[in-house]
Amino acid sequence: MSFNRNEMSTADMFLHVYSGIPKEELDRKINDLLTTWGYKITEGQSGQIIYEKGNRTMRILFGAFVKYFKISVQTIVSIPDEIKCEVRSQTSGFSGGLIGMNQVKAEIRTLFSAFQDL
Repeated sequence: MSFNRNEMSTADMFLHVYSGIPKEELDRKINDLLTTWGYKITEGQSGQIIYEKGNRTMRILFGAFVKYFKISVQTIVSIPDEIKCEVRSQTSGFSGGLIGMNQVKAEIRTLFSAFQDL
C-alpha cells in the first residue's frame, strides 16, 4: 500500500499521507517521478528538497511563453508506518502574468494527481 489520503490542499500546496512504504523508498519514487517530468534538484537533501523546471531568467524576459516551476517537497514520518508528504509551490508565476499564475496552479493540480499514484 502507498497513498492513504489527502490531508490538505490549496491552490499552491497539498499534503498527502502515505502508509506501508519506507520513507527512503517514497523519497526515491518522488525523485524518479519529478526527474521524469523534467524537474531538477536545486537544493536540499532527502526529506526536504527544492526542485525546479524551466528557466527563471527566460521566464522573466518572455513571461508566460516560457514555463518555470519551483516546488519544495518535504517528507516526514509522522507516526510509525505513516509518512506525510507536503508539496508546495515556491514561485507564484507572477512573472508570467495572469497566464503564468494559472500555469503554476495547473502544475500543482497535475502534481496532486500524480502523487496519488505513487
